[in-house]
Amino acid sequence: MRTLNDYTKQRMFRILIAIIFMVGVVPVSMFANPVFEEDILPDTLNTVQYRGKIIDGESGAPLVFATLTLEGTNIATVSNSEGNFLLKVPKDIPLNSKVSVSYLGYKNKEFLLSELKSDRNKLKLDMLTVSLAEVNVLPKDANQIVREVIARKKDNYIQEPLRMTTFYRETIKRRKNYVSLAEAVLEVHKQAYSNYKLDGMKLYKARKDADYSKMDTITFKLQGGPYSSLMLDIMKEPFSIINVQDMEYYDFNLETITKVNDKIIYVISFVQKSYIDEPLFYGKLYIDAESMAVTSANYSINIEDKEKASAMFIKRKPLGAVVYPTEASYLVNYRKQDGKWMYSYSRGQITFKINWKKKWFNTSYTSTLEMAVTDWRKATEKAFKVNERLKNNIVLQDQIEGFSDPQFWGDYNVIEPEASIESVIKKIKKRLEKLNEEQVGE
Repeated sequence: MRTLNDYTKQRMFRILIAIIFMVGVVPVSMFANPVFEEDILPDTLNTVQYRGKIIDGESGAPLVFATLTLEGTNIATVSNSEGNFLLKVPKDIPLNSKVSVSYLGYKNKEFLLSELKSDRNKLKLDMLTVSLAEVNVLPKDANQIVREVIARKKDNYIQEPLRMTTFYRETIKRRKNYVSLAEAVLEVHKQAYSNYKLDGMKLYKARKDADYSKMDTITFKLQGGPYSSLMLDIMKEPFSIINVQDMEYYDFNLETITKVNDKIIYVISFVQKSYIDEPLFYGKLYIDAESMAVTSANYSINIEDKEKASAMFIKRKPLGAVVYPTEASYLVNYRKQDGKWMYSYSRGQITFKINWKKKWFNTSYTSTLEMAVTDWRKATEKAFKVNERLKNNIVLQDQIEGFSDPQFWGDYNVIEPEASIESVIKKIKKRLEKLNEEQVGE
């Protein structure tokens, strides 16, 4: 078996840790009492809300992580893992404005605002097929396609800093039960794609709830989650796939050809070579055939070697516990604006199993994070100052509180929560209402 050279291994290890959930699994007693802060901006509530579901026009199946964009603006959102969406539109936007909905492998479709109801919209998209006649030259060398992606990166991706408004959510589940939920609206200073400086972010507004009593004898926390979401942007943070130096560690293959927004898309699969024994990535790149830009990437980490995979993820763990990942999967989507591509959405999910020595039972935890760009503009100011930006090792759930305000998000566009998360939020609100009633009674 061949191993990576020391330089490459060290560099890849640093980047792997950066883009993965930096999770600390530690005894509860090792954490000090958290300091709660809440940075609240006034909400004007000058928006109209549209809720609904994106579905396959024939089968009715939900289309997850579809993109909705309000044309003529930079406002956008995505459907959740059940296909549901929530879009907030400023009241001064005319009703003849269009909402564009796109999804990989489906025909792009536009809907007038006047056609939409406030709730229970069902937006149907039709699947499309691609004939070989539509492809002028069918590529044979997948490696050459990826090399061209790298060579044309500067031409394809935005080369000036942006200010993005983003919605971020992170959850932790013990088996099927949610034990932690945190949400935030963040302002991101997104560096140009040719600038490898770390993107910065500032907290606008956030809320969280955690029930550590459901975590047995340990506390499972997610460190640096918001920054991890940004680092899933593989075109901004090229790790061991999108760079010429490390392509030698992978086998690339042209799987199929599809379409999105009437554009031909090459689907390139990649997997680490059989003689490499370090845990690397495998997955698929979706590449625009005309511009050679990556429009989406869906990938995972090889976790066959439990010991090595565990060493990559776990920051701390209690004595007597054997902790290893059983799943680590990631998704990043890009959107095109004025001829250039930019980061639009990312999602990561990792599942850990915890075995206790001298005990019969084990426990599994699943942590999910996602971030969606809901608005953006060209940056006219410099990056955030050190004293105003979030630290890249922040444990968000220790820094915020909330859920007591029913109009908490106001005009901010957010990702519609899944049904299971929505039920958790309702329970949180009921619990807070009960506590308030008890305090008033005293």
